[in-house]
Amino acid sequence: MYFPYLRGRQFELIALREFASQRGDKHNVFPIIEPVKKTLNSLKIAIKVFKEFKLPFALVMNPSVGDFDKSWIMYNELIEELEGCDWIPAIIVSTNIKIIQGYLSENNFEKVMLILTNSANSDSDDFLQFVSNPSVEYIVTEENKMLRRKLRGYNKNFILLNDCFKKLDRNKDYLIAGEEKFTEENIFFAEDKYYGFSDYTTVSSEFIEGGTSPYAVVIHITYQKDGEAIWIKHFTSISNEDQANVQGKFAEAARKAVKFLNEKDIHTNASNELQEYFEAQKYPGLGMVKKISIKHHIELINSIL
Repeated sequence: MYFPYLRGRQFELIALREFASQRGDKHNVFPIIEPVKKTLNSLKIAIKVFKEFKLPFALVMNPSVGDFDKSWIMYNELIEELEGCDWIPAIIVSTNIKIIQGYLSENNFEKVMLILTNSANSDSDDFLQFVSNPSVEYIVTEENKMLRRKLRGYNKNFILLNDCFKKLDRNKDYLIAGEEKFTEENIFFAEDKYYGFSDYTTVSSEFIEGGTSPYAVVIHITYQKDGEAIWIKHFTSISNEDQANVQGKFAEAARKAVKFLNEKDIHTNASNELQEYFEAQKYPGLGMVKKISIKHHIELINSIL
């Protein structure tokens, strides 16, 4: 099972909404959503779509970035939307276990997902006692062999989280980045006795709010190379001397991406959308470009598992 980790911004949520309605018969995706906007309207719309198309998901109740910044979501604000959904509360674990225990008890959550940060003391007795509780069903973590050994026999579903996207300082730097291996977990996660694997799709784990008009437009496309590991290729505009003509920069990047996708015979709903924009000579905006990249990656993983 694949657990893409997404921040709850507009275009990430649109990518998930569209994926939910278009995923077909393969159900290998269980997104983890960390809300970043205290205005929850976009999230509520997405949740209704997830319910309609029966997409399971985890919702982070104590986001660590964005508007919330380590505060707790008011669960009552989402009860109506979450009613009848196949969802699970996810908790980011850093240091204070007692606060987490109090929150779970207060809201009567019986099945939860824990997302471990590097500051979580997974060797402490308090932590081990907490995670051994039957209510903890999923544990999302970077490679942590010691914890897996200590919890052997407790019937926990471990999910391996990796930050696979190598973020460069400037978009135009991707012009010479070429292609690179993104992940092999699609091959090895089950062999390594993980329940599933997770990544931040085709964006970095680093949370950056907003942005400016770019000098370069880049489209990040993942693909399965030789039927095995997932690789990523970066398609970058070439007229990158200034911030003018973003539409033209998109056309330059899209031309490269569409040519590659057709040569490799790679077709997803997202890649088809990119080709339609290119052929119509239409610039959809940078948010939609990001959405296409994310959605394509999720569709790709769903199709090959």
